[in-house]
Amino acid sequence: MFHDRQDAGRQLAAALAQFKDRQPCVLALPRGGVPVAFEVAKALQAPLDLVIVRKIGAPDQPELAVGAVVDGAHPELVINREIVALLDISDEYLAEEKARQLKEIERRRQTYLAGRPGLDVSGRTALIVDDGIATGATIRAALLATRRAHPKLLVLAVPVAPTDTITALRSEADEVVCLEPHDVFGAISVFYADFTQVSDEEVRDIVTRAAQMFQVASAGSRAESCRT
Repeated sequence: MFHDRQDAGRQLAAALAQFKDRQPCVLALPRGGVPVAFEVAKALQAPLDLVIVRKIGAPDQPELAVGAVVDGAHPELVINREIVALLDISDEYLAEEKARQLKEIERRRQTYLAGRPGLDVSGRTALIVDDGIATGATIRAALLATRRAHPKLLVLAVPVAPTDTITALRSEADEVVCLEPHDVFGAISVFYADFTQVSDEEVRDIVTRAAQMFQVASAGSRAESCRT
């Protein structure tokens, strides 16, 4: 369906063209969402930033997500209350895991952005982009945290996702753009011919190129405004 993340990003960008003149900013979930988001940011001439989300795993079952933490001025903790109650997970465990994951989030933000401040999305169109959605836990955390930053419009944009997950997430975003919703859904990788893992170095390089690209585009827009 998609050759690679760049192909998915270009197709997604075409579907998001309506937002180009609505002060868009693109917020990517690393690592896989970054190459997709870069193509969107390039097409919309929009700034690119990251929404770093870390899963909280169950005690002794780290692959079972009981919640997620997302960075920002007001870090957001999203809990799956049903699983927490079923496994009788304590508030102390959740608090400790939140603190631990926030440290990892900060380490990653320094690694990826080299200390550059995050974008102010207040009053803008915030486009949350990933390479696909499975359960929706991390995307939900990203949406909730971004909403607290007061964007004028909050848009979820992904190439592929389960139909029921997209339906559930419509209440969290103002608009949802999904190129390929599927009733029967396995792994996200099934929908890509090339789903090679994205490295930290690639994320850092893409974010740097996006910042340089936006600076050039902004300078060109200012020059055009002066001429007119």
